[in-house]
Parts: sequence; C-alpha cells; structure tokens
Amino acid sequence: MPMKTREANPSDKLAIIGLWERCSLTRPWNDPSQDFDFALSGPSSTVIVLEADGTLVGAALAGHDGHRGSAYYVGVEPKLQRSGAGRALMTAVEDWLRGRGVWKLNLLVRRENEGVVRFYERLGYGDQDCVALGKRLDGRADRKVRS
Repeated sequence: MPMKTREANPSDKLAIIGLWERCSLTRPWNDPSQDFDFALSGPSSTVIVLEADGTLVGAALAGHDGHRGSAYYVGVEPKLQRSGAGRALMTAVEDWLRGRGVWKLNLLVRRENEGVVRFYERLGYGDQDCVALGKRLDGRADRKVRS
C-alpha cells in the first residue's frame, strides 16, 4: 500500500483527533483540539499526516524549541500497526525536524507502554537516562494518573 506524508491543515482536525482517540493517545487532562490548534499556529510545530490511498491512517504532532525536537500523539490506525506505517510516520517527523536544522529528537513514552518502547528502540531511539519533570502553567491541577 503506497503511503505519503504531508503537513495537516485545519480541515484535518476532527479526523486526526478521532485517530488519536482510537489509538488511546488522548488523556482527560490534555485537550487534543487545543494541542492541534497550537501546533498549527506557529512555525516551530506542525502535525504530520500519513495517508494511504488518500485516506488518513496516521498522524503525529512534531515541534522544536530551537534546540531539540519532540514528537507527541504519534498514532497509526490500529489495523495498520506493524505494517511499516509507524516507521514511515516517524521518518517524516524526523525529516521535518532535520529540515529546520534540529539535530536531536526527544520522545516521552509511558513506562508501562513496553511495546511502544521496543518500537522506538528498533528505530534507533534509546533511554537517555533522564527524569521527565513537568509543571502545568495553565492553573489546572497536575495529575499523576497512570493509564
């Protein structure tokens, strides 16, 4: 199945959020609609779409801070997982970042998601021996919920 990638546009929003939900990537304390809009609002972030035969089958939010890149909401239609689609999507994310002069990509994966950790290890990613710390700046309560 031939696949191609492109940057998302606002009309892709509902389809992409639906995909992220089917892939169990959304969480109640993160608003995927707000995240999508924010990613498309500036030059340092985007949403990459993966299509097969003109149908949206994958999407990932990519961005950078001028030093390191990040990828979030990396999802492929469940029926296409293990088909090479995830690899194609991550290659597109990496290419988008390289095209902006970014030389390193950081990922956050939930510890219990061992299958996804192995997927990224097969792509050459490794544990950076770091602790991820965070703080909400929007006044909402920070949740330490595992799911």
